[in-house]
Amino acid sequence: MGFKLGLVGLPNAGKSTLFNALVQSAQAEVAHYPFCTIEPNRGLVEVLDPRPALIAQREGAARVVPAVLEVVDIAGLVKRASQGEGLGNQFLAHVREMEALALVLRCFRREEVTHVEGDLDPVRDAEILELELLAKDLETVNRRLAKVEKPAQSGDPEARKEREFLQHLRSYLEALEPLRKHRAELSPELLEYAQKQLFLLTLKPVLYIANLGEEDLPEGKENPLVQALERKAQEEGAPLIKVCAELEAQMLDLPEEERGEMLAAYGLSESGLSKVITEGYHLLRLLTFFTVNERECRAWTVPEGTTALEGAGKIHSDLARGFIAAEVINFRDYEKLASLAEARQKGCLRLEGRDYLIKDGDLLYIRFKA
Repeated sequence: MGFKLGLVGLPNAGKSTLFNALVQSAQAEVAHYPFCTIEPNRGLVEVLDPRPALIAQREGAARVVPAVLEVVDIAGLVKRASQGEGLGNQFLAHVREMEALALVLRCFRREEVTHVEGDLDPVRDAEILELELLAKDLETVNRRLAKVEKPAQSGDPEARKEREFLQHLRSYLEALEPLRKHRAELSPELLEYAQKQLFLLTLKPVLYIANLGEEDLPEGKENPLVQALERKAQEEGAPLIKVCAELEAQMLDLPEEERGEMLAAYGLSESGLSKVITEGYHLLRLLTFFTVNERECRAWTVPEGTTALEGAGKIHSDLARGFIAAEVINFRDYEKLASLAEARQKGCLRLEGRDYLIKDGDLLYIRFKA
């Protein structure tokens, strides 16, 4: 698995259209009225990476198993969702499962597609989404505070510590500050508590997706809505991806060559999917390593800072238990050679211990004791 990305937006922002384009299907219903998506649509997308196919070809592997991204099209959010408006808590429960959120913001100008707020303003729409996530987190923190207050007053040391944690978190939320902006200020213990016990929503990394009209491609430079959203993203240091979900959906039935021609006709060098994957990996600080044998070449997605021992455990728990060492060559060095056999012959494979930090593109062979 790569990572789990939730598409979040107000109704009619183009989430379901974008979802269908990303997963290259038409499984999500698309309509020009609010709440056409109720239950979240889920799809697995192969990460576009040519490296495992090349490794498989050179090593004679029977198949390629790419990394995958799970995309989830979550029902549209409206004002006061945290108080039960629209699909309310049902929506927010689905957000809790995600590793990262893509806020899909409408920048296309089509009068026949209604907007729940009456007019177009992607910056305001982003603030509505953020405020609802903040409100839900504040509710979660206050509810937990009410439970620990009595034992904390009675002198329970664990309850006192938890109360301190909760008060610290509440200070940010009451100031309308998403917690992700303050990750560096939170102790590792407090961060783990907020993530794994409270499941706070505003800790999740966020990227913005500006959904353009075809007339605004490739960059929407003449569209003031896009310009305003660009300024907001720059101020926050958040990634902003510009796509035309409608165009991406139109390309679903085209052969690969014709898709490239259509992208080029609009001045685009890559698809929206490629942009989303690249920014998603960067946002979550993920990397890819590879393993290969006669059966398959497989891509594995892990966070930066993963050790060789942890990587072995991801492949199979037996490899971690019996770990001896890892033979490693990075793809940049591997692609200059004909095969792993040549790499061994020329002494290009390094022997690394359990604490070696895996790099993006590493090809690993784990030595272990059964």
